[in-house]
Amino acid sequence: MRNLIIQYLTDALQPTYLNLSDESSKHAGHNEAAKGGGTHFDLKIVSAKFAGKNRVERHRMIYKILDAQLKSQVHALAITALSPEEFKH
Repeated sequence: MRNLIIQYLTDALQPTYLNLSDESSKHAGHNEAAKGGGTHFDLKIVSAKFAGKNRVERHRMIYKILDAQLKSQVHALAITALSPEEFKH
């Protein structure tokens, strides 16, 4: 699932930075936490396509790209989405 999400986001947003951490193990015992991971993620992404967009608009862009995964396999996705101007290393 992690690789699929990375591929979809890369194809759609051409990010200059993308870090996707599988945090499913932190949710062990939670009803939607599948054994083996792939259900809870933390995303940090930087893309020029976010320039001029507010946080809600950026999240909506990501939700649209990952619509099928969010409806079926991914239970939680924490998002930090920045434009290159906002990104501090």
